[in-house]
Amino acid sequence: MASFSRTDTSVLGRWWWTVDRLTLSALLALIGFGYVMMLAASPAVAERIGATSRHLFFARQVIYLALAAAVMVGVSLLSPKSVRRLALLGCGGALVLTAATLLIGVEIKGARRWLPVPGLSLQPSEFLKPCFAVVAAWLIAESKTPGSRLPGTMLALGLYVFIAIILKSQPDIGMLLVITAVVFAQLFIAGLNLVLVGGAGLLGIAAAGMAYLMFPHVQSRVQRFLDPTSGDNYQVNVALEAFGYGGLFGRGPGEGRLKNVLPDAHADFVFAVAGEEFGMVVCLLILALFLFIVVRGLLRLLGEADLFVVLASAGLLTQFGLQAFVNMASSLHLIPTKGMTLPLVSYGGSSVIAIALGMGMLLALTRRRGPRGAEADA
Repeated sequence: MASFSRTDTSVLGRWWWTVDRLTLSALLALIGFGYVMMLAASPAVAERIGATSRHLFFARQVIYLALAAAVMVGVSLLSPKSVRRLALLGCGGALVLTAATLLIGVEIKGARRWLPVPGLSLQPSEFLKPCFAVVAAWLIAESKTPGSRLPGTMLALGLYVFIAIILKSQPDIGMLLVITAVVFAQLFIAGLNLVLVGGAGLLGIAAAGMAYLMFPHVQSRVQRFLDPTSGDNYQVNVALEAFGYGGLFGRGPGEGRLKNVLPDAHADFVFAVAGEEFGMVVCLLILALFLFIVVRGLLRLLGEADLFVVLASAGLLTQFGLQAFVNMASSLHLIPTKGMTLPLVSYGGSSVIAIALGMGMLLALTRRRGPRGAEADA
């Protein structure tokens, strides 16, 4: 880490003494784990699918993670006002591109979530996720401002419904679950009536029931979770074996064997590869990093007077923590399997850079600002 004098008034100097350096360090540590896990898991996957180079995925992920680190640090330099503007532009662009997937998207495993881009597949809904969290926070906060006539809460809910319709049509129920959790967490923090909170909970249960009835893949995953003998649980079973073989300290870097037969070893089940090669101790360390980032972020909000900052940061932390929980819990068969990456650790360009964008926004919003809001308006 660089070192700056407290009297340094440059952009980087002010950033260094106001940004949460502990959270930044934890995020960079996760990026470091991402490099290690891609070096451990990706060659076996590349060889299994017949890629021209055994290190194809690793080479790509080196670029993705380096770009992610640059995006995260760059966005963390912004003021809350600039973060809001970036989120508005990003939300609009990502919304258009997400809708475009229904018309020109690439279909993979029965879902249209990706746009064909030379050299890669772009999943615009990944970028919609953090941008929507910030935009919804701004709308809700505006509706709570004395004298404001903007029906911000209703606009946020309307935007949520529109996004939900698009995600249902792809379909991407996992992404819809995350965005739903974000908006209701923000409404709850903003002071949603407890009766409405109960109603929202019942609505969520009803929506989950409808998803179970409407989407065969959701029904299949739930049934296989409740009754492992009712269908193909190959990946989950292999993942559980990997954790068992890894034990407390693991087999050692590069010594894992089950990654050779685990189809998504570099992506959705990278946590299982970590379990086999590095053991439960390292898995608990990864878990502790995610927990630290979420708890530390929430603690930074204590005493924060700006409702927009509180709601936006809470929304970003909700999606970050929930995505990590879903990935790790799926690998351990604690919940029905869901194809969701482990933030900054799993392979994936769109996911890694979008997570970095969201965490950069979080670092920018939680920077310590002066009593007159000098940083906020910079």
